[in-house]
Amino acid sequence: MNDSTDIEAGGQALSSNERPTLKTIAYMTGLGITTVSRALKDAPDIGADTKERVRRVARQIGYQPNRAGVRLRTGKTNVIALVLSVDEELMGFTSQMVFGITEVLTNTPYHLVVTPHTHAKDTMTPIRYILETGSADGVIISKVRPEDPRVRLMTERNMPFATHGRSSMGIDHPFHDFDNEAYVYEAMKRLAQCGRKRVAVLLPQSQFSYHDFARRGFERGLKDFGITEFALPNINNDTPLEELKEETARLMSGSDVPDGIVSISGSSTIAIVAGIEASGKKIGTDVDIVSKQSADFLNWLRPEIHTMNEDIKLAGRELARAVLARIEGRPTSELQTISKPVWSSHTPKL
Repeated sequence: MNDSTDIEAGGQALSSNERPTLKTIAYMTGLGITTVSRALKDAPDIGADTKERVRRVARQIGYQPNRAGVRLRTGKTNVIALVLSVDEELMGFTSQMVFGITEVLTNTPYHLVVTPHTHAKDTMTPIRYILETGSADGVIISKVRPEDPRVRLMTERNMPFATHGRSSMGIDHPFHDFDNEAYVYEAMKRLAQCGRKRVAVLLPQSQFSYHDFARRGFERGLKDFGITEFALPNINNDTPLEELKEETARLMSGSDVPDGIVSISGSSTIAIVAGIEASGKKIGTDVDIVSKQSADFLNWLRPEIHTMNEDIKLAGRELARAVLARIEGRPTSELQTISKPVWSSHTPKL
């Protein structure tokens, strides 16, 4: 079938600019419209082979359900909203998160809408809009705060949601989180094994929950491995990369410098490395770096960096499963998962 060929549906030609319908799929599969509709909704009484045949034809002809019609009939939008901060890490975070969520939603009636925002502005704005307009059946949010008003409001409004990160406000809710405490602790252990004694950690801003977990792992590492903290002046994981590079270069050009650094994100690490090298210092000789990354790329640039991986695609899958389960009414206590850090296969051997 090429672009110029019309699809015949019910004895009538369907032009290339005409919207495919359930009737189109029914004609092409030889099934009834009701069967097609139930197959697309993953009804339990429809066989797996039939479901796959219907979905394959739907994909081939570019079928999309009429969202307005679905909402009128069912009261649902079949939309999951990912409210994602534009301040998220640049190196692979957004795409991997979206890929993971989409993998889970592919064989469901739901589709993903990404709603960007910035933490520099009112983070409640996109949540209020979704609640007031009824534009989604479920919501996924990121960069959670210990006391997060978004969590409170969605709980009060009975909006199914899941968070990337944990809150500490006494509200039981679905989440998936990365164990930043374990990551920073293991990073400190690795630096101690490298003989490093004065270690700095580039933390998130204190307003975010994962700051507290990372800080806890750092303080445990200081105590357990006999390391002294080197306090970083006026920079954190959310410092603009150019500024982070300049501040690192200034710091490492002085006489009082750290010999180990723990970084919470790959993009920040690139700026740190650039600053260290601008100061004339050498990674792996003058200073060792342990960095978290969401995709295997840091060791392509600098094999001397010790790297641990956070699987963001896994996080997307877990969050999508959690919010779908909440839509179905499953209890929140069953929808809380934490992933552990894993050393990259490319990290330097001790």
